[in-house]
Amino acid sequence: MERKNEGASVPDLRLYRDLAEWYPLLTPVEDYEEEADFYRNLFKSYCQNTPLTLLDLGSGPGHNAAYLKASFSCTLVDLEPAMLELNRRQNPECRHVQGDLRSIRLGQVFDCVLLHDAVNCMRSRSDLADAVTTAFVHTAPGGTALFQPDFVAETFETGTETGGSEKDGRAVRYLEWRWIPDPGAEMYVADMAYILRDRDGSVQVAHDRHCMGLFPRTVWLELIRAAGFEPLAVPFVPGQDSFPGLETFLGLKPGTASGNRR
Repeated sequence: MERKNEGASVPDLRLYRDLAEWYPLLTPVEDYEEEADFYRNLFKSYCQNTPLTLLDLGSGPGHNAAYLKASFSCTLVDLEPAMLELNRRQNPECRHVQGDLRSIRLGQVFDCVLLHDAVNCMRSRSDLADAVTTAFVHTAPGGTALFQPDFVAETFETGTETGGSEKDGRAVRYLEWRWIPDPGAEMYVADMAYILRDRDGSVQVAHDRHCMGLFPRTVWLELIRAAGFEPLAVPFVPGQDSFPGLETFLGLKPGTASGNRR
C-alpha cells in the first residue's frame, strides 16, 4: 500500500515485504528472550489450566515463537508471505498459516493467544475490535489472550530511536522517528531510515513508513471486554528503560479449558 506525504509517494511496511530479508538484523532474535519469558509467565499465571497451545496472530519472523515453542505447541499466523518465509526458517517445527488477524478463522481454540507487534498496525477502533474478536474466537474457555501495543495514547512520546546489528558479513543501522501527523487522529507515524550494508560492501539507504494506531487505555479495556473477555492491564516489565509506563493487556476468557484445544 502507499500513502501520500507532501505530494510524494511513500511506500510503507517495506520491512515486511521487499526489505524482509534484513529484518533479523534490525531486531535480532536474541533480543526477544527476556520478553518471551515475560509472556510465557503471564500465560502460565492467568490460564486456568496448564497452557499447552499458543496462537500467535501477526507472528512476523517468529522471534517470540523461537522461545515460546519450548513451552507451547505453536500456530503462527501472518499476512505477509515474506514474513512467513522467515518464520518457517526460524521455526520449522511450528504450523504456519497465512491470514489477516482481523478476519482469520481457524475453527479451533488455543490456551494462549498472542498479538504482539502486529496489533500496532490496527489503525482504527473497528480494526482493533476485529482483531480482539479474532483473539476471543480462538481462545479456549479458561484461556488467556495477550495484547502488546507499543504505546497507548497516555504514554506516547514523540522522539527518535536508533539500533541495528550485523551478522555473517551483512549489517543494518536504523533511525526511527515517531511523530503525530494529526493531533485529532488516533494514529502516529514511525518513519524509518535504514542503512543496509551487504556482504560485498555495497550500501543502500531505504525509507519505510509505519502508520500505527494510538488508542487510550480505556479503549483497549472496553474493546477487550466487549469481545467477551475479562480485561486486565499489567505492567510491562522487560524494556522499561526504553518505554517507561508501558502496559500489557490481557483478555481472560471465562469458563474452564477442555479437550477441544489443539
